Amino acid sequence: MSLSSSTRTPSSGTRGAGRSAAGGTNRLPSSRERRPALAALAVILILLGAAGSALIALQSGDRQDYVAISADSLPPGHKLERKDLSRGDLAGATGGLIPWSEAEQYIDHYTTSWLYKDQFVTPDNFTKGTEPLIPSGGALVGVSLENGRAPSDGVLPGDIVAVIRVPTANQDSATPQTLVKAAEVTSTSGALTDDKTNANSTLNVTVLVPTEKLTSVAAAAAAKTLVLVKLSPSTTTEVSRNGDN
Repeated sequence: MSLSSSTRTPSSGTRGAGRSAAGGTNRLPSSRERRPALAALAVILILLGAAGSALIALQSGDRQDYVAISADSLPPGHKLERKDLSRGDLAGATGGLIPWSEAEQYIDHYTTSWLYKDQFVTPDNFTKGTEPLIPSGGALVGVSLENGRAPSDGVLPGDIVAVIRVPTANQDSATPQTLVKAAEVTSTSGALTDDKTNANSTLNVTVLVPTEKLTSVAAAAAAKTLVLVKLSPSTTTEVSRNGDN
């Protein structure tokens, strides 16, 4: 009896059919099967876009109008006019700025420091009343101070200081002299110490002094022999912008 039929090698046609049957499980998804995935992706993109638009709308809704400067620059003592102001919008941390709705309240007031185009302003940038920055009987004197000639934290506009002349190194026999018992600081710039390098720097201060003392204060300022001592805010100044003296 012959067994050759049971050991016969499968024909090529049979092998090809087997591969075709097994390989059917690795075929790529049809276009119909991809459509639900694409639709889901489109929905996700639409939702993300809507969320982004909503966020932008919310942020835009938080923006408010504030008072800014329209002129190229305004010096200290400038009487404010309507044309000097412009409207600017901001969002986020805007505490202290003057809302545009209150702009008219500052017309005819005087600037207390240099102001520049597009700068947003605070109430401290203007006098509290409509009295001039330099009242009758007063004068503004600029003083440049180095480390040790003012409190380490510096002085700010509105501070009350005593203006004292101290002897120089070759004047040991001379005694310090108080030139102005109480003067108002109207503006400042710079600092005694550079914030980044900690190196000594210069603090520029403008003080309001009586006109009869401006010569002695100016001379001591030029000689760099002045020291400013910060006093209590309740101290009455020798000359006031508010007409209290």
